[in-house]
Amino acid sequence: MAARVCSISASALRRLPLRRGPGSGHPAGAAPGAGPRAYSKDSESSWFRSLFVHKVDPRKDAHSTLLSKKETSNLYKIQFHNVKPECLDAYNSLTEAVLPQLHLDPDYPCALVGNWNTWYGEQDQAVHLWRFSGGYPALMDCMNKLKVNKEYLEFRKERSKMLLSRRNQLLLEFSFWNEPEPREGPNIYELRTYKLKPGTMIEWGNNWARAIKYRQENQEAVGGFFSQIGELYVVHHLWAYKDLQSREETRNAAWRKRGWDENVYYTVPLVRNMESRIMIPLKISPLQ
Repeated sequence: MAARVCSISASALRRLPLRRGPGSGHPAGAAPGAGPRAYSKDSESSWFRSLFVHKVDPRKDAHSTLLSKKETSNLYKIQFHNVKPECLDAYNSLTEAVLPQLHLDPDYPCALVGNWNTWYGEQDQAVHLWRFSGGYPALMDCMNKLKVNKEYLEFRKERSKMLLSRRNQLLLEFSFWNEPEPREGPNIYELRTYKLKPGTMIEWGNNWARAIKYRQENQEAVGGFFSQIGELYVVHHLWAYKDLQSREETRNAAWRKRGWDENVYYTVPLVRNMESRIMIPLKISPLQ
């Protein structure tokens, strides 16, 4: 049964008439056992004052406005596909055959940034990253085109047979990070994902705006993003290395630079949990 689900015959690919067209794919409560709170004039006074001292300044901008690039209106989508183990090769073949063709239309405001399989981390997983040039209007334009794109609909139908689950997020890029640009390989990529405590994104950005200079010597910094839709207060840092030994040496070198340890000291308390994926690019990935 697994073979029938995952195999892609030549005739199946022929049923995907890849015309040039739009694409995608694209924390405090009372202590345990505490009794009723004691009444005091001090507490009454504090409560009364609190009615007047907490004000919201309506002129303050959202953190997305303060942290994202001003010179561009790029919106990114990151997609995680958990693939049936027996189907990973077929999934990769289908993806590599179809996605580039779906992006041939020069009027389509969406571009592939990177496509990977997770090597270390969650297994049998594909990760895709797209850039929408023009923000949310560009995203909606792409979605509307895909609704009537027969090639994409057939591709999605075939792909769905191979998946266990999928999820995505819409992201903005930090203003102080590099713009993700195609690069030659071979490289391995590390996607470090940080789930922050709500309300700490500005502090995170302020620290990393100073810290990123310690991680540029080997051109390992590829891109930095934070979520806007999907799971919130999530940060993704994308790094490139020649191999795992190069990764080890580059990261150790950062610790020898005065100032890097301060960044770690101030940012670790902001993190609820974190994850590291080591990823291998697919053949079609602009990031090799």
